Formats: sequence, C-alpha cells, structure tokens
Amino acid sequence: MKGVILAGGTGTRLYPLTRLINKHLLPVGNYPMVCYGIERLRQAGITDILMVISKQSAGLYADFFGSGENFGVNLNFRVQESAGGIAEALQLAEGFITPGEKFVVLLGDNLFLDDLTPFVNKFNSQADSSARVLLKWVADPRRYGVAVFDPDDEEKIAYIEEKPKDPKSKYSVTGIYMYDDAVFEIIQGIHPSKRGELEITDVNNRYAQDGKLEYDVLQLWWGDAGTFESLKEAETQMRGVLP
Repeated sequence: MKGVILAGGTGTRLYPLTRLINKHLLPVGNYPMVCYGIERLRQAGITDILMVISKQSAGLYADFFGSGENFGVNLNFRVQESAGGIAEALQLAEGFITPGEKFVVLLGDNLFLDDLTPFVNKFNSQADSSARVLLKWVADPRRYGVAVFDPDDEEKIAYIEEKPKDPKSKYSVTGIYMYDDAVFEIIQGIHPSKRGELEITDVNNRYAQDGKLEYDVLQLWWGDAGTFESLKEAETQMRGVLP
C-alpha cells in the first residue's frame, strides 16, 4: 500500500507567516508539521509516499527531505499548479498509484496521535471499489464536514454534510482518507463547487451513494493546525512524537 500527503494550498489563515513559507513546513516542535504525517504512514508500514506540493517552497521541500531516506521512507513529489481543491491535488497521484492498488491520503496539516495501523489493516480487508474515512467526535462540528450515518447500516456513512448549520451528528471527517484506484475516475466525474474547487466531500459522497464508504473513529487528539491557535495546540499535543 502507498501513501499520499497533500501539502499544497496557500494557508491564508496563517498569514503573514505563509507569505514566506508553505504552511506545511511551519515548525511543530522540532520538525516541520508535515513530518508527523510521514511518520504516521511509516509507522503503519507505508514507506512509498507521494507528496503533492505547491510551487511555493518546492526547493525547501527538496532540500529538507531529499529522497526521504533519513525518515525511513521513499518520497516522490508532484507540484499542484493551481489552488483547485483537495480532489484536484489528489488527482495528481494517478500514475503513482498502480491499477488495483489501495492507498492512504493525509492532509499535510492534519496532526493526530492515533496509530494508523489498525485502520489500514481494516481497509486492506475491506471490499474492493470502496473507501474509508476517519472521523473524530467534536463538540462543535459546524465548521467541518459532518458524517450522517446510514440508518440501515451504521457501519456505513449515508452522506457527508459540509459545514452544516444544524449537524446531524458530532462526528467530523478528518483529513485522513483511504481509497481504491476507482477514486480517479470519480474525480473526473465531479464538477467544481461554487468556490471553484474540486471538493473531496463530493468524492466521498459518490462512494457513500453506492454504499461503499466505511469509517473508523479516532480516539486520541486530532487537530488541523490551520490557524495560529490550533498550531499552538499542536505544538503541545505532538511533543515527543518525533525525537
């Protein structure tokens, strides 16, 4: 199984820091934040990893990570030319993922303490042509994509509602996704949202419509490190994860 880390984007909520450097390279403890995603994949036995990055700081990525050998992985890079959304960035992994292969996708600013290994093992045993997402219970889910569960089969998600005013559950969808290679055909069939992006929620809902979107729930701390407040919290929570 391979891994894909999406580390593009402009990081506008972290301006002016992100005018200088890509947000995924901002320090959390002794390392750039994206290093923690690499470590979680490596810990789960996934060592062949593609990082999708933006033009900004591309040289810094190459200088810092090189081949990935120092982190115990094999890293490849692809550049997302435009800010066209998470699904557009994911589409760049086509060709890196071989036909019939399953893979794990992490958003580079998602930091978490759970070990991915049991979730990856479940997905490996899951039927082909399927997807799996990791959820997290949150007190106020209104600023997230929220899972609405299938009343006939609670192991599956009926659909995901994006930033609902009246959430139907308190389980937010984290930036941790698992797909088969059918995801690339699904991305080709979706259309840009009102903000002009290819939305990953639309991709997940295509799987859900076919009854093929399953889930697990993170038990430990999770954060998206996308604001100054959450970046500060991540500094505390991730202390000691990497030496």
